[in-house]
Amino acid sequence: MRYGETPSQTVGPYFAYGLTAGQYGYDFTDIANGVIAGPAAKGEHIRITGQVFDGNNVPVNDAMIEIWQADANGHYAKDPVDVTSDGFRGLGRYGTGTDPQNRFVFDTVKPGVVADGGAPFVNVIVFMRGMLVHAFSRIYFSDDHALHGVDAVLQSVPADRRKTLIAERTETPTGIEYRFDIHMQGDRETVFFDV
Repeated sequence: MRYGETPSQTVGPYFAYGLTAGQYGYDFTDIANGVIAGPAAKGEHIRITGQVFDGNNVPVNDAMIEIWQADANGHYAKDPVDVTSDGFRGLGRYGTGTDPQNRFVFDTVKPGVVADGGAPFVNVIVFMRGMLVHAFSRIYFSDDHALHGVDAVLQSVPADRRKTLIAERTETPTGIEYRFDIHMQGDRETVFFDV
């Protein structure tokens, strides 16, 4: 039997139950969670946190964020479902409904520059109520400012909107953290790409 593509659905509990089951307490296995790189993965270990805000600037409590990234050497995992020998997966999913502040939290390594050059980035997909099709964006890092000028995708964004794609670096007692908030609408709306 030949199976078709799974439909895009962002309404209801579909993504909590089917895509982030362990996080929400369901008794079956996830193919991805908030840990993209384990302790043995090579590279600078970081945490990416943020919130998703609706058009009224209220945190969304039922969004799911999926990220996909290269490792510290700029290489994507061949199969992001399987963890590599050093603990790098490259794929992560996190729902905002289990955190008291409605945050997403990813533990990973800072990606390297991929083969086509530019600045290090993380691919982001937002699933959320009221959206029949998910939204695509990117996370760039504030401390890579010198490379932002040579990144073709970032340079294609109007200059006054680029800051919506930049995660701010902070040093915390638990390590390096990047804050990246996603605004779905309004005057601080995050840049989304038509992919």
